[in-house]
Amino acid sequence: MAEDWEAGGFGLYIHWPFCQAKCPYCDFNSHVAAEIDQARWKSAYLSEIERVSAELPGRRLTSIYFGGGTPSLMAPDTVAAMLEVIKRAWPVANDLEVTLEANPTSVEAGRFRAFRDGGVNRVSMGLQALSDVDLKRLGRLHSAAEGRNAYAIARDVFPRVSFDLIYARQYQGLEDWRAELAEALTLAADHLSLYQLTIEDGTAFGERHAIGRLGGLVEDDTAAAMYDLTQDMCDAAGLPAYEVSNHASDMAQSRHNLIYWRGGDYAGIGPGAHGRITLGGRRMATETELSPLGWLRRVETQGTGETLRDAVSGRERAEEYAMMALRLSEGMDRARFVAMNGADFDPDVLNRLESLGMIEVTERRITTTLDGRRVLNAVLRELLAEAG
Repeated sequence: MAEDWEAGGFGLYIHWPFCQAKCPYCDFNSHVAAEIDQARWKSAYLSEIERVSAELPGRRLTSIYFGGGTPSLMAPDTVAAMLEVIKRAWPVANDLEVTLEANPTSVEAGRFRAFRDGGVNRVSMGLQALSDVDLKRLGRLHSAAEGRNAYAIARDVFPRVSFDLIYARQYQGLEDWRAELAEALTLAADHLSLYQLTIEDGTAFGERHAIGRLGGLVEDDTAAAMYDLTQDMCDAAGLPAYEVSNHASDMAQSRHNLIYWRGGDYAGIGPGAHGRITLGGRRMATETELSPLGWLRRVETQGTGETLRDAVSGRERAEEYAMMALRLSEGMDRARFVAMNGADFDPDVLNRLESLGMIEVTERRITTTLDGRRVLNAVLRELLAEAG
């Protein structure tokens, strides 16, 4: 019998922790380093790939994602070497997706061609804004013109290219966002990631906000209007939302992120990388050493960067699956949820949320409506509180 994770697929997430500068809104595991020993890091990554592949042999690999940090700062031959080892270690899908995150400041046409020749076939570019003033507020090192140029280079080199924008930025009005999104849609190939600015604890923005020194934050009503406008404009342009913050034309969705949202297995490699892997029928949550130097030394001295491996209970797995799958426009498979949880959702809760227009329910699937995705956390709290 097929294991549950196979409904979502299997992928690798490889984390490169280094950036040229730390953005004030970023709470990812990213670090600025004056010097990076590329050969030493390549050796450590290859060692980790060999370790993970020995534990998870024979799986059909559908996606590899180089995230960060800024993976486009990696030496292209490091990426090529990793991909060569990966393709020897696992059977790979004919349409294997290999994504590399890039920032405009690290884009050169020759460097991008080297990544492509090494096996990368999709780039996700962090443009974040098309306004110089806003890029400066966001702590970005590139200008809007540099961002547009870098994206044009990427489109010329890679068969698939996506880019990110942040909206509901400081001092941004609804009409500002309308104009910027209109330009973004003229640039876009077939995929856009559009995120509302959130203020996270532990970031520079979080510290400024805590002492009242982060001005111009968008009011909730305006942010909601921006979200609605985003759905309308992207729908009209043929890039509907397939997930809360991600828009794509048909068949252009991020296959890697779909593994997460559909409850598949993914191995996390690199400093601070998380994973979900199924071994002997048990779902395991994995974590790696957060510190880049600590991870590197751990791999070299102990033969593993992994610091945590915990079994995920059926209830925990069911909650995680619901929280991820209900972000998707396709929704979730009720039978899978019941198999994990041991019980279905409370029918009274389903009826109430459906009558409020938050969800749509069939015998086989539950999906959130546009209104439901606006308040997804509240919908999830109510669903899961009474589910078994």
